[in-house]
Amino acid sequence: MFDRHAIVLIRRPLSLLARPLARLGISANQVSITGFLIGMLSQPLLAVGQFELALVCILLNRIMDGLDGAIARICGITDCGGFLDITLDFIFYAAVVLGFALATPANALPAATLLFAFMGTGSSFLAFAIMAGKRGIENPVYHHKSLYYLGGLTEGSETIALFVLMCLFPHWFALLAYGFATLCLITVATRIWSGYHSLKS
Repeated sequence: MFDRHAIVLIRRPLSLLARPLARLGISANQVSITGFLIGMLSQPLLAVGQFELALVCILLNRIMDGLDGAIARICGITDCGGFLDITLDFIFYAAVVLGFALATPANALPAATLLFAFMGTGSSFLAFAIMAGKRGIENPVYHHKSLYYLGGLTEGSETIALFVLMCLFPHWFALLAYGFATLCLITVATRIWSGYHSLKS
């Protein structure tokens, strides 16, 4: 929901960081993989209750996720880069939720519920992107992306905010997980409705 506004704010700072890296020959894919590995460190940290350190890894992952796109826009956007970026993002999101489930057994059911909701948002997002790609449909808001980004209540910005709150207030995990899962299911419903009718017309 807030991604279109966040992109406007972070685009220039990320471009300033990306230019010297691109000149050094650092590729977007290298940044994607490095950011992914840093982000995955959050899972064992969450499992042992090191929530502050896990938050640092999560935020670094998200910064590098924006940085790889900025480098790609300088050096050239590729299909393989877009594939790598979105795949690693989805694995990272699930890993964070699993990390909270590993932290305490009481988190298992809300974590499973949130992962169920993530499955809905992810599948509806990717399914429409595939069909939009086949038809050559471009998103006027996210035209710089490799895939068609179908919006909703729960996008990247909201997910980052969720993870920050979970790390800062881990005892609220169940409430946050159930609440966000509800918003995700609303997103799934609106994506199915709008996606179906967009492709049908």
